[in-house]
Amino acid sequence: MKTDLFYYTGTGNSLWAARTLAEALGEAELFPISRVRADAGRTDAEAVGLVFPVHIWGVPRRVIAFLDGIKRDPSRYHFAIAVNAGQVAATLLQLRGLLQERGLALACGFDLVMPSNYIPWGGPGPREGQMKRIAAAREKIAAIASNVAAGAQGPIERGPFWQNLLFTGFNRLAFSRVPSMDKSFWTDPRCNGCGVCRQVCPCGNIEMKEDKPLWLHRCEQCLACIQWCPQEAIQFGKRTPRYERYHHPEVRLQDLTAVPKRQEEE
Repeated sequence: MKTDLFYYTGTGNSLWAARTLAEALGEAELFPISRVRADAGRTDAEAVGLVFPVHIWGVPRRVIAFLDGIKRDPSRYHFAIAVNAGQVAATLLQLRGLLQERGLALACGFDLVMPSNYIPWGGPGPREGQMKRIAAAREKIAAIASNVAAGAQGPIERGPFWQNLLFTGFNRLAFSRVPSMDKSFWTDPRCNGCGVCRQVCPCGNIEMKEDKPLWLHRCEQCLACIQWCPQEAIQFGKRTPRYERYHHPEVRLQDLTAVPKRQEEE
Protein backbone atom coordinates (compact mmCIF):
# COMPACT_ATOMS: atom_id res chain seq x y z
CA MET A 1 0.00 0.00 0.00
CA LYS A 2 1.62 3.25 -1.12
CA THR A 3 1.79 5.58 1.85
CA ASP A 4 2.63 9.26 2.20
CA LEU A 5 3.79 10.24 5.68
CA PHE A 6 3.42 13.90 6.62
CA TYR A 7 5.31 14.83 9.76
CA TYR A 8 5.66 17.93 11.90
CA THR A 9 8.80 18.17 13.98
CA GLY A 10 10.87 20.59 16.01
CA THR A 11 13.52 18.58 17.79
CA GLY A 12 13.43 15.47 15.63
CA ASN A 13 11.32 12.98 17.62
CA SER A 14 8.46 13.00 15.12
CA LEU A 15 10.83 12.98 12.14
CA TRP A 16 12.61 9.94 13.57
CA ALA A 17 9.27 8.22 14.20
CA ALA A 18 8.10 8.91 10.64
CA ARG A 19 11.41 7.78 9.18
CA THR A 20 11.43 4.58 11.22
CA LEU A 21 7.85 3.84 10.20
CA ALA A 22 8.65 4.48 6.54
CA GLU A 23 11.49 1.96 6.70
CA ALA A 24 9.17 -0.63 8.25
CA LEU A 25 6.39 -0.05 5.71
CA GLY A 26 8.65 -0.10 2.68
CA GLU A 27 6.53 1.74 0.13
CA ALA A 28 6.34 5.06 1.94
CA GLU A 29 7.49 8.62 1.28
CA LEU A 30 8.20 11.36 3.85
CA PHE A 31 7.08 15.00 3.72
CA PRO A 32 7.64 17.72 6.36
CA ILE A 33 4.41 19.61 6.97
CA SER A 34 6.39 22.80 7.56
CA ARG A 35 8.08 22.65 4.14
CA VAL A 36 5.43 21.45 1.70
CA ARG A 37 2.84 23.38 -0.28
CA ALA A 38 -0.63 23.83 1.16
CA ASP A 39 -2.05 21.30 -1.33
CA ALA A 40 0.52 18.58 -0.55
CA GLY A 41 -2.13 16.53 1.19
CA ARG A 42 -3.99 16.09 -2.09
CA THR A 43 -1.71 13.17 -2.88
CA ASP A 44 -3.07 10.09 -4.64
CA ALA A 45 -1.37 7.72 -2.20
CA GLU A 46 -3.54 4.88 -0.92
CA ALA A 47 -2.76 5.78 2.68
CA VAL A 48 -1.86 9.02 4.44
CA GLY A 49 -0.18 9.09 7.83
CA LEU A 50 0.23 12.09 10.13
CA VAL A 51 3.09 12.05 12.63
CA PHE A 52 3.29 15.00 14.99
CA PRO A 53 4.12 16.01 18.57
CA VAL A 54 1.46 16.63 21.20
CA HIS A 55 1.50 20.37 21.97
CA ILE A 56 -0.09 21.38 25.27
CA TRP A 57 -2.12 18.14 25.20
CA GLY A 58 -3.52 18.70 21.73
CA VAL A 59 -2.92 18.85 17.98
CA PRO A 60 -0.45 21.60 16.93
CA ARG A 61 -1.95 24.57 15.11
CA ARG A 62 0.20 23.96 12.02
CA VAL A 63 -1.08 20.38 11.74
CA ILE A 64 -4.68 21.55 12.06
CA ALA A 65 -4.10 24.00 9.20
CA PHE A 66 -2.56 21.23 7.10
CA LEU A 67 -5.75 19.16 7.39
CA ASP A 68 -7.54 21.68 5.17
CA GLY A 69 -5.27 20.65 2.31
CA ILE A 70 -5.96 16.93 2.58
CA LYS A 71 -7.81 15.47 -0.37
CA ARG A 72 -11.44 14.70 0.48
CA ASP A 73 -11.32 11.01 -0.31
CA PRO A 74 -13.28 9.00 2.30
CA SER A 75 -12.05 5.74 0.77
CA ARG A 76 -8.41 6.48 1.56
CA TYR A 77 -6.78 5.12 4.69
CA HIS A 78 -5.81 7.76 7.26
CA PHE A 79 -3.82 7.10 10.41
CA ALA A 80 -1.74 9.08 12.89
CA ILE A 81 1.01 8.89 15.49
CA ALA A 82 0.95 11.41 18.35
CA VAL A 83 4.46 11.74 19.81
CA ASN A 84 4.55 12.77 23.45
CA ALA A 85 6.49 12.53 26.71
CA GLY A 86 3.90 10.43 28.52
CA GLN A 87 0.61 12.32 28.35
CA VAL A 88 -1.15 11.88 25.01
CA ALA A 89 -4.46 12.83 26.67
CA ALA A 90 -7.28 13.22 24.11
CA THR A 91 -5.07 14.44 21.26
CA LEU A 92 -6.00 11.61 18.88
CA LEU A 93 -9.68 11.97 19.72
CA GLN A 94 -9.33 15.65 18.83
CA LEU A 95 -7.68 14.71 15.53
CA ARG A 96 -10.46 12.23 14.76
CA GLY A 97 -13.02 14.99 15.28
CA LEU A 98 -11.08 17.42 13.10
CA LEU A 99 -10.96 14.88 10.28
CA GLN A 100 -14.66 14.09 10.67
CA GLU A 101 -15.42 17.79 10.24
CA ARG A 102 -13.67 17.51 6.88
CA GLY A 103 -15.55 14.39 5.82
CA LEU A 104 -12.69 12.00 6.58
CA ALA A 105 -12.17 9.14 9.01
CA LEU A 106 -9.19 8.34 11.23
CA ALA A 107 -8.73 4.59 10.88
CA CYS A 108 -6.28 4.32 13.77
CA GLY A 109 -4.21 6.57 16.00
CA PHE A 110 -1.22 5.66 18.12
CA ASP A 111 0.36 7.15 21.23
CA LEU A 112 4.18 7.11 20.99
CA VAL A 113 6.17 8.03 24.10
CA MET A 114 9.59 9.60 23.49
CA PRO A 115 12.10 11.61 25.56
CA SER A 116 10.70 14.96 26.65
CA ASN A 117 11.81 18.02 24.72
CA TYR A 118 9.71 20.59 26.59
CA ILE A 119 12.66 22.17 28.33
CA PRO A 120 10.77 24.81 30.39
CA TRP A 121 9.59 21.89 32.55
CA GLY A 122 13.03 20.29 32.77
CA GLY A 123 15.56 18.45 30.67
CA PRO A 124 15.07 15.12 28.90
CA GLY A 125 16.25 13.06 31.86
CA PRO A 126 19.20 10.66 32.14
CA ARG A 127 20.67 9.34 28.91
CA GLU A 128 19.85 5.75 29.89
CA GLY A 129 16.18 6.63 30.29
CA GLN A 130 16.15 8.39 26.94
CA MET A 131 17.58 5.34 25.20
CA LYS A 132 15.01 3.06 26.85
CA ARG A 133 12.18 5.23 25.60
CA ILE A 134 13.61 5.31 22.08
CA ALA A 135 14.08 1.52 22.07
CA ALA A 136 10.49 0.99 23.27
CA ALA A 137 9.25 3.43 20.62
CA ARG A 138 11.11 1.51 17.92
CA GLU A 139 9.35 -1.69 18.98
CA LYS A 140 5.97 0.01 18.99
CA ILE A 141 6.55 1.47 15.54
CA ALA A 142 7.13 -2.07 14.24
CA ALA A 143 3.70 -3.01 15.61
CA ILE A 144 2.16 0.15 14.15
CA ALA A 145 3.60 -0.74 10.74
CA SER A 146 1.95 -4.17 10.91
CA ASN A 147 -1.41 -2.57 11.75
CA VAL A 148 -1.14 -0.03 8.96
CA ALA A 149 -0.01 -2.59 6.38
CA ALA A 150 -3.05 -4.69 7.28
CA GLY A 151 -5.40 -1.70 6.97
CA ALA A 152 -6.49 -2.08 10.59
CA GLN A 153 -9.44 -0.08 11.89
CA GLY A 154 -8.48 1.05 15.38
CA PRO A 155 -7.32 1.61 17.97
CA ILE A 156 -7.58 5.34 18.64
CA GLU A 157 -5.30 5.52 21.67
CA ARG A 158 -5.94 7.96 24.48
CA GLY A 159 -5.00 8.77 28.05
CA PRO A 160 -7.08 7.96 31.14
CA PHE A 161 -10.44 9.71 31.46
CA TRP A 162 -9.29 12.23 34.09
CA GLN A 163 -6.33 13.23 31.92
CA ASN A 164 -8.49 13.65 28.84
CA LEU A 165 -10.99 15.82 30.69
CA LEU A 166 -8.50 17.99 32.58
CA PHE A 167 -5.84 18.44 29.90
CA THR A 168 -8.33 18.99 27.09
CA GLY A 169 -9.65 21.88 29.15
CA PHE A 170 -6.13 23.27 29.52
CA ASN A 171 -5.55 22.94 25.78
CA ARG A 172 -8.69 24.89 24.96
CA LEU A 173 -7.77 27.64 27.39
CA ALA A 174 -4.17 27.92 26.19
CA PHE A 175 -4.58 27.39 22.44
CA SER A 176 -5.21 31.02 21.50
CA ARG A 177 -2.35 32.18 23.74
CA VAL A 178 0.35 29.92 22.31
CA PRO A 179 1.52 32.20 19.44
CA SER A 180 2.41 34.98 21.87
CA MET A 181 4.17 32.72 24.38
CA ASP A 182 7.39 33.49 22.51
CA LYS A 183 7.68 36.69 24.54
CA SER A 184 9.43 34.54 27.15
CA PHE A 185 12.36 33.72 24.81
CA TRP A 186 15.63 35.56 25.28
CA THR A 187 19.28 35.16 24.36
CA ASP A 188 22.26 35.18 26.67
CA PRO A 189 25.72 36.62 25.75
CA ARG A 190 26.78 33.39 24.02
CA CYS A 191 24.53 34.14 21.02
CA ASN A 192 26.77 34.69 17.96
CA GLY A 193 24.05 35.39 15.40
CA CYS A 194 24.54 32.10 13.51
CA GLY A 195 20.86 31.94 12.51
CA VAL A 196 20.34 28.23 13.21
CA CYS A 197 17.24 29.11 15.22
CA ARG A 198 15.70 30.78 12.18
CA GLN A 199 16.55 27.80 9.97
CA VAL A 200 14.97 25.17 12.21
CA CYS A 201 11.81 27.00 13.26
CA PRO A 202 9.02 24.99 11.55
CA CYS A 203 6.57 27.89 11.54
CA GLY A 204 8.85 30.70 10.33
CA ASN A 205 8.53 32.53 13.62
CA ILE A 206 12.09 33.89 13.79
CA GLU A 207 13.92 36.57 11.85
CA MET A 208 17.41 37.84 12.52
CA LYS A 209 17.75 41.49 13.46
CA GLU A 210 21.19 42.92 14.17
CA ASP A 211 22.49 39.33 14.38
CA LYS A 212 20.01 38.39 17.11
CA PRO A 213 16.81 36.32 16.83
CA LEU A 214 13.52 38.17 16.90
CA TRP A 215 10.38 36.12 17.59
CA LEU A 216 7.31 37.13 15.57
CA HIS A 217 4.44 35.93 17.77
CA ARG A 218 3.30 32.97 15.75
CA CYS A 219 5.02 30.44 17.99
CA GLU A 220 4.00 26.78 18.25
CA GLN A 221 6.09 26.02 21.38
CA CYS A 222 8.04 23.26 19.63
CA LEU A 223 11.22 24.74 21.16
CA ALA A 224 13.40 23.80 18.19
CA CYS A 225 15.14 27.16 18.54
CA ILE A 226 16.32 26.36 22.08
CA GLN A 227 17.20 22.74 21.48
CA TRP A 228 19.21 23.21 18.26
CA CYS A 229 21.10 26.40 19.23
CA PRO A 230 24.80 25.39 18.91
CA GLN A 231 25.80 27.82 21.67
CA GLU A 232 22.86 26.93 23.98
CA ALA A 233 22.32 30.68 24.07
CA ILE A 234 18.53 30.74 23.70
CA GLN A 235 16.49 30.60 26.89
CA PHE A 236 12.83 30.50 27.81
CA GLY A 237 11.84 32.02 31.11
CA LYS A 238 14.16 31.74 34.10
CA ARG A 239 14.89 28.04 34.47
CA THR A 240 16.15 26.79 31.10
CA PRO A 241 19.79 27.91 31.57
CA ARG A 242 20.30 25.02 33.97
CA TYR A 243 18.63 22.30 31.89
CA GLU A 244 20.22 19.93 29.39
CA ARG A 245 19.29 20.43 25.73
CA TYR A 246 17.78 17.64 23.67
CA HIS A 247 17.18 16.71 20.07
CA HIS A 248 16.82 13.19 18.79
CA PRO A 249 20.29 11.61 18.61
CA GLU A 250 19.67 10.14 15.14
CA VAL A 251 18.44 13.39 13.58
CA ARG A 252 20.80 15.98 12.13
CA LEU A 253 20.28 19.69 11.57
CA GLN A 254 20.30 19.13 7.80
CA ASP A 255 17.37 16.71 8.16
CA LEU A 256 15.16 19.55 9.38
CA THR A 257 16.05 21.99 6.62
CA ALA A 258 15.88 19.69 3.58
CA VAL A 259 13.26 20.31 0.88
CA PRO A 260 11.19 17.23 -0.13
CA LYS A 261 12.51 15.67 -3.33
CA ARG A 262 9.08 15.59 -4.99
CA GLN A 263 8.66 19.32 -4.40
CA GLU A 264 12.13 20.01 -5.79
CA GLU A 265 11.18 18.16 -8.97
CA GLU A 266 7.95 20.10 -9.36
